[in-house]
Amino acid sequence: MPKKIRELLSALKKQGFVDRGGKGSHRNLIHDQGIRITISGKLGSDAKRYQERAVEEAIRRVKDEKKK
Repeated sequence: MPKKIRELLSALKKQGFVDRGGKGSHRNLIHDQGIRITISGKLGSDAKRYQERAVEEAIRRVKDEKKK
């Protein structure tokens, strides 16, 4: 079962990403380390698999940078 867009945004915010706004249903998030990600869709919509992978990758990059 796919996650909801709101779940992806919540996971990113827990890792320190900040919502910088966006047009329409797009949300641009950025981390202090310069990592950026854009998530599109309504909050209650099912996330696409590529969106879930992008969020996992962004979170992994943040964690890897913290280890350095």
